Amino acid sequence: MTILVTGATGFTGSHLARTLLERGHEVRALVHPDTSLPDDLVGRVRQLNGDLTNFGQCLEAVDGCRAVYHIAAVYREEVSRKVFFAVNADGTRNMMEACVQAGVERVVHCSTVGVHGDLHEVPGDEDAPFNPGDAYQESKLRGERIALEFAMARRLPVSIFRPTGIYGPGDLRLLKFFRMVQKRRPLIGSGKPHYHLTHVRDLVEGIILCGTHPDAVGQVFILAGPDAPTLREWYDAVAKVLEVEPTKLQLPVWPFLAAGALAEFFFKAVGLKPPLHRRSVHFFTHDRWFDIAKAKRVLGYEPKIGLEEGMAETAEGYRKEGLL
Repeated sequence: MTILVTGATGFTGSHLARTLLERGHEVRALVHPDTSLPDDLVGRVRQLNGDLTNFGQCLEAVDGCRAVYHIAAVYREEVSRKVFFAVNADGTRNMMEACVQAGVERVVHCSTVGVHGDLHEVPGDEDAPFNPGDAYQESKLRGERIALEFAMARRLPVSIFRPTGIYGPGDLRLLKFFRMVQKRRPLIGSGKPHYHLTHVRDLVEGIILCGTHPDAVGQVFILAGPDAPTLREWYDAVAKVLEVEPTKLQLPVWPFLAAGALAEFFFKAVGLKPPLHRRSVHFFTHDRWFDIAKAKRVLGYEPKIGLEEGMAETAEGYRKEGLL
């Protein structure tokens, strides 16, 4: 079938596009003018230049498509609140409305476990209270609610997934952590909080299940990996694949929180990006552990890539790129 993938220029969307191509589908990509497709997708994917904030361009992109995977979003910290909501919320409304008018048969919308913010009880599931902690998470929650409104009121066949932290070949978000371990820098805090990751190959399988399983319509699913290691377990696993002796030294949290607060205040006052955010420090102090029982029960979702395998593959990718 003909399938539109928004966000195909990004990490998750490009992996999804490759898998759909491998399975014989014709793939289109709505590409923002400021971005570009990975080289290996150029010529294999039909590129349509456009912007989610432009309804006409969304309608043109979905015309003739049987399925739409809406992955695109903005998440950079320096983006304004207005831009977050324009793309992640209003852009989602444009895409959903375009799908209604085009008669699209299945729509999958990418949300985030960030809509739950800081969990009060772990592991959290789809019914955990919403508690977005910043403008990005607030805009993603609004986008998710818009998608659900179309599913309920407009009978658009929408499924929604909330991924945990995504990693895999080509991703750079874990590079700082790998370098920290390589240099034997200490953990901040106790090391006891859990950080639930999702390898991109497992995630793509879950996304496609959301777009094909008959019982997925109108439902929300958390998609995560098979392991939810503590930060200490994750640190030690990375040290093992990097073949370094892990340091057992751990630093108190409060100096970093204080430094983050000061950096945010002074740097933002002069219009510069702070070198440290309190949100970055929260990474070391807050549990991000989720229950994927619903996705397993309803979709048959079975993530296969565990902590050691995933960390070894990630390290190998960084080495090949000369990053470690």
